[in-house]
Amino acid sequence: MRLILARHGQTDWNKERRIQGRTDLDLNETGRAQAEMLAQALKDETVHAIYSSPLTRARDTAEAIARFHGAQVTVLDGLQEIDAGEVDGLTYLEMWEQHNEFLRQWIDDCSSIAPPGGCSLPELQDEVWGAIQHIVRKHNAGAGEPQTVVAVAHFFPIVITVSKVLSIPLSECRRLRMDVASITTLEFDTHITVLTSWNDTCHLRR
Repeated sequence: MRLILARHGQTDWNKERRIQGRTDLDLNETGRAQAEMLAQALKDETVHAIYSSPLTRARDTAEAIARFHGAQVTVLDGLQEIDAGEVDGLTYLEMWEQHNEFLRQWIDDCSSIAPPGGCSLPELQDEVWGAIQHIVRKHNAGAGEPQTVVAVAHFFPIVITVSKVLSIPLSECRRLRMDVASITTLEFDTHITVLTSWNDTCHLRR
């Protein structure tokens, strides 16, 4: 099975570099254009299913992709972004001023502490990996015709999925770059999972 992990298009908080957890924001004008370019990049793929985080920015990106494939978007709660708790919506400067001790620990080892009032990366990884395994069980045809599935999610769900597959410690996952409206591809078979593309944004440069 081939799993295409797409990050949603830009929101105003992405543009303002604010922490964006589970606050439900719409795509901005740039994000809607990015979702369309992402959809155009995937329109010639034979897509068997499309999944999305329940958050609007991801669902609207998934709907743009689905328009070319006659597919319904299936929402999976396990694909949503980290619960950022009290730091949701803050800039890094605001977080430094208001939650200095948390930010110090987060920079030192992001896997060892949860945002105040939020969830930790290990907790999120359990949620996300459960959703990924659900997709794999449903669409990995084994000896049958390989299926291609698109899942639209967020920064942390995508980077911690790749970290899991490649056995990268969660403490190092913030070293992985993941741009908005990017494409990352994994191929699952019975023996090994292979990363075949990472943070592809060529479609945004046209």
